[in-house]
Amino acid sequence: MTGGLQTNGKVVIIGGGPAGTACALALQRKAAALGRPLKITVVEGKQFQNEQHYNQCAGVLSPPLPELLEQELGVPFPYHLSRGEITDYVLHAGGGTILLRGEGEPSTALRRVQFDAYMLEQTRQRGIEVLPARAMEIEFHADGVLIYTENRSLRADVVVGAFGLDEGTAALFQRRSNYRPPRALHSIVTKYHPGEAAMAAFGNRIHAFLPHHPHIEFGAVTPKGNHLTINIAGANVDSDLMAYFLQRPDVRAVLPPAPPDQNEQWHFFRGRFPYTQAGHFYGDRYVMIGDAAGLVRTFKGKGVTSAVLTGIRAAETILQHGISRQAFHAHYRAANQDILRDMPYGHLIRFFTIYMGKPWLWKVILQAAEKNEALQRALYNAVSAHAPYREVLRHTLKPAVMLALAQQFIQRERGLHR
Repeated sequence: MTGGLQTNGKVVIIGGGPAGTACALALQRKAAALGRPLKITVVEGKQFQNEQHYNQCAGVLSPPLPELLEQELGVPFPYHLSRGEITDYVLHAGGGTILLRGEGEPSTALRRVQFDAYMLEQTRQRGIEVLPARAMEIEFHADGVLIYTENRSLRADVVVGAFGLDEGTAALFQRRSNYRPPRALHSIVTKYHPGEAAMAAFGNRIHAFLPHHPHIEFGAVTPKGNHLTINIAGANVDSDLMAYFLQRPDVRAVLPPAPPDQNEQWHFFRGRFPYTQAGHFYGDRYVMIGDAAGLVRTFKGKGVTSAVLTGIRAAETILQHGISRQAFHAHYRAANQDILRDMPYGHLIRFFTIYMGKPWLWKVILQAAEKNEALQRALYNAVSAHAPYREVLRHTLKPAVMLALAQQFIQRERGLHR
């Protein structure tokens, strides 16, 4: 098919998280502007209302997400769900720490399940059908797509995959297309409630850890209003590794003590997030967005923003260019070059952090950063994901930064040989 999807075209979106709802809202809004109304159905098996189901996520939403929601989707950013603003980061690595101060608009910490429920409700309120069911099978035909769900079948001109890293739904597409899901890291998440006074004293900064452990790539402690969210990530993290992380002296030094009358019971939750792009994430009559496409910041960061962005970009391609593989390749892939081109740089930083970032090396880097604002900014952008990784590397390789690092290395070597 050539050209954009025409009046009364049917789109089924599998997944009602940020990517799926952004795509649905963008399709409806942009189709109305073109005078080409569409029939849009979002299929979502989870119940976010009353917090029955969760998408595991640290829940820190940063710019330009508010602008994307309000200007591109006509949806007010849910500041009322805020559990506090994040302005600064503290990086713990190599036995040292450094405070990385943010500039510009702060990020918003909230509970991800409440954000997902909000976005899905905004979708319903605008008259878009939300089907509470799971997709069970998919058939691709020359004239359309047939999606079988738990309670009825749906016919569509194109299907959008917004199912994150759900293995069952990914398997449906693997059987019927060339799609291959992205590789992913695992995460373990828990919560800690130290009390109101302790939370007030903790402040509005995230503590990020590079613990130099063969199985833990990074960890973080994030303030969320009345509690701290603690997470670790790696290829094979589990509850034992989370218990180890919670007992580390540098982590215990950050966590405030619980009230004497509170016996904290740790409840662990498991999640995943991609670090590579998916294989064949588009084809004739299908396109993947968000985590399902692997179109996120490599290593970590801004998953919700990337989900919303890719949902909007898929909607624009469907409406303006069509639903063929050629249309998605020429326009959807091209629209996401900012993400795709940054992935190699993210992999390089991940490789350095895991395999080359020895404790003594990180200590030197942090000591140099204390004296060099450009290196501080590079570390802030790397930890917060506020800037592309290629920009982080570009700032790190500036002559002034390299000189500061060299001077700190020389100082260390002199100290070792005294």
